[in-house]
Amino acid sequence: MKIVVIGGSGLIGGQLTAGLARKGHEAIAASPRTGVNALTGEGLAEALVGAEVVVDVANAPSFEDAAVLDFFERSSRNLLAAGRRAGVKHHVALSIVGVDRVQGNGYFRAKVAQEQLIAASGLPYTIVRATQFFEFVATIAAASVAGDRIVVPDADFQPIAAADVASALADVAVQAPRNGTIEIAGPDRLPFRDVVARRVAVSGDGREVSVDRSAQYFGAALEQGSLVPEDGASARLGLTRFETWLAAA
Repeated sequence: MKIVVIGGSGLIGGQLTAGLARKGHEAIAASPRTGVNALTGEGLAEALVGAEVVVDVANAPSFEDAAVLDFFERSSRNLLAAGRRAGVKHHVALSIVGVDRVQGNGYFRAKVAQEQLIAASGLPYTIVRATQFFEFVATIAAASVAGDRIVVPDADFQPIAAADVASALADVAVQAPRNGTIEIAGPDRLPFRDVVARRVAVSGDGREVSVDRSAQYFGAALEQGSLVPEDGASARLGLTRFETWLAAA
């Protein structure tokens, strides 16, 4: 099966492309590095010739509100139009758990816009919403610095290893389209503070990590369950535990 991975040179895309190839599929890593640019449309028609599945894991180069919205809207429109012309049978996109429940975050708003375009496109699709990656926790800690402390919201957190995200996407890509959304998360649901504190300690940073109910997550206020699956029983859980990943990081 020919499967085109948009964003195939990135953290998730690289692992996904390799995993699909190991399973015997013709996996194409499509990104500006390989001459395929979903934002401009360059190379899309050629890359999608004969493709049965497209998996979109591309990320915006800028997280500024207007720029990220423009990226996901334009790239999605181009990709969906090219997919219709090429006769793609399954459009898969990576999104975020809680994306429609968190207000005030421009990146989340842009991902909601992307999801809406996909659902209205007429293409068979599956949207895979993932929790935050283990690999992103250090960035979250850095963004939460307040003076000599790190201050995080009072919320639950259930991050997942990037490798487990890639594995889940590989499975979804070869299955029938859901024409809906599935959620994936890590195996452990923990307080936000505990996850960040463990990551900070491993890095040798001695700063205290504390909780403040008014602390925001990249501009957004969080409730207890904002970033975790609404129905934990139906979410697919990764195999990699955070402690195991930390030990190898």
